[in-house]
Amino acid sequence: MDGAAIARSPGHISGYFRCIPGATPRETGSAGAGIVIEEGVVARAIPSPSPAVRMLFPENRLAGGGPPLIEHAMERLGVSAEVTTKSTLPAGAGFGLSAAALLASISALSALFDLRLADPEIASLAHEIEVIHRTGLGDVAACLGGGIECRKGPGVRAEIERIPSPGGIIHAISFGPIPTPQVLGDPARMEMIDRAFPGRCPRNLGDLFSLSRSFAEKSGLVTPRVGEVLGACDRAGVSSSMTMLGEGVFALGDEAVPVLSPFGKVFRLRIAGRGFSRGEVVR
Repeated sequence: MDGAAIARSPGHISGYFRCIPGATPRETGSAGAGIVIEEGVVARAIPSPSPAVRMLFPENRLAGGGPPLIEHAMERLGVSAEVTTKSTLPAGAGFGLSAAALLASISALSALFDLRLADPEIASLAHEIEVIHRTGLGDVAACLGGGIECRKGPGVRAEIERIPSPGGIIHAISFGPIPTPQVLGDPARMEMIDRAFPGRCPRNLGDLFSLSRSFAEKSGLVTPRVGEVLGACDRAGVSSSMTMLGEGVFALGDEAVPVLSPFGKVFRLRIAGRGFSRGEVVR
């Protein structure tokens, strides 16, 4: 087989969530709300006698040592390829990049090998792999569309309420990862998260920030560095909250830039208008 296939997926910032266990990985997931962002992952797949994965992040830094998510996907699909994923955002920072990488990669593999997977099949496999490896619970479902999203149940078939927000801009900084498996595998932390859950969908973007901030503080997930940034945003009158799950902050509007800049590199993020794309074969 010649050629290559390319697909992309938006990323996702989770503002608040509640884990919902199920009888199977596909029935396990989370309810919650967040923002789907244009900046996500582009995946490129080419045929290879043995499976290989390269994950490129800012400055073309090659990331390694993470869970073998895409390798798992290729095993399940019965295909072998060299898959390269690329993102302009840092890994493990609460931008939903593991879900985006899976969606984009599976979509590209489906096109490359003419598997003709429907979008729900791609999403179901990606979600199942995320749950198995404890790298996420709701990002895949969120990335099926754009805007501000509110997931009312677990898995990719649950009802999702979306609020379009064309042209919406947020900014974010990251101090590094908070290992998702450590949080999702800690019963005490999960109990605090469950108690902090707001229990309703946001009415608009401003309401999302308000609900997310309350959740972040009540859940006990705010670190000292994140707390310092949130305090600076409060003093400047900028709506902000903690990225879930990453040691970072996302804030509303261009007014956030001078507030966030003293703390590190600021990422400008656009609210996405659509979800992941179908893979396309290129020659």
